[in-house]
Amino acid sequence: MPPSPEPTQALAARLADVDARIADAAAAAGRRPAEITRIVVTKFHPAALVEDLYSLGVRDMGENRQQEFSAKADEVGPLEGLRWHFIGQAQTNKARAIRSAASVVHSVDRARLADALDAAGSPGAPTLDVLLQVNLTDDPGRGGTTADDLESLAAHVAGLPTLRVRGIMAVAPLEVPADRAFERLPQLSATVRRVVPEASWISAGMTADFAEAIAAGATHLRIGSAITGPRPERG
Repeated sequence: MPPSPEPTQALAARLADVDARIADAAAAAGRRPAEITRIVVTKFHPAALVEDLYSLGVRDMGENRQQEFSAKADEVGPLEGLRWHFIGQAQTNKARAIRSAASVVHSVDRARLADALDAAGSPGAPTLDVLLQVNLTDDPGRGGTTADDLESLAAHVAGLPTLRVRGIMAVAPLEVPADRAFERLPQLSATVRRVVPEASWISAGMTADFAEAIAAGATHLRIGSAITGPRPERG
C-alpha cells in the first residue's frame, strides 16, 4: 500500500529544512552547497521510506548494519542513480555482502578489512569507492585507525586493484565539542592526499553537528533523524 500523503509531505518538509540549514552553514563557511553531498541515513526505517526519499530526489542513502542494509537494498531493488553508502563498522566476514550492494564504504579502518573488500570484488565489478575512518579520540576501542597509522593505511588501500580511496571519514566524540573535534579534519585529509592526491572527500557531520563539519571542510554529511524522523521502535 502506498504511504499516505501526510507522512510524505512531512518528510519533504524535513528534507527541505535540512537542505536550507546546509545551505546556510555552507554560506557561513564561504562554501557552495553544491560541494556537499547529503546522505540520508535510513537505519531502522522500512524500505518504503527509501522509496519515498527517492521520489523526493534523494539519491544518496546510508546504512550501518550489514544485515539490515542487505535486506533493504534487496527489497528496494535497482533504482536509477541510487547510491548506497555503508557507514557502519564492518566485519571482514561481511565484506562480500556489503560490497554486493554498496557504492561507497565509509568505514575502512584496517588493512585486513580493505583486503576482504578487495577480494570480494567479482571479475568485471565496478571499482568500490572507500573512505578511511579515523578515530578522533585516544580510545583504541572506538572505530577508526589512528592518525599515526593513516598514511600507511592509505598506501595499502591505494595498492588494492578493485578499491578507490576517496578520502576520510570521522565521527565527533560526544565528550568533545564538535568544532574542536573537527579541527583535525583538514590535516588528516592532507595526510591521505599525500598518498592519493585526488582523495578529497571528507565524510563527517551528523544531525547534531553537521554545521560544524561543514565549517571544517566536510564534503559528505550523514544525516538521519533530522530528515527521517524518529526511528521506529525495535521489537
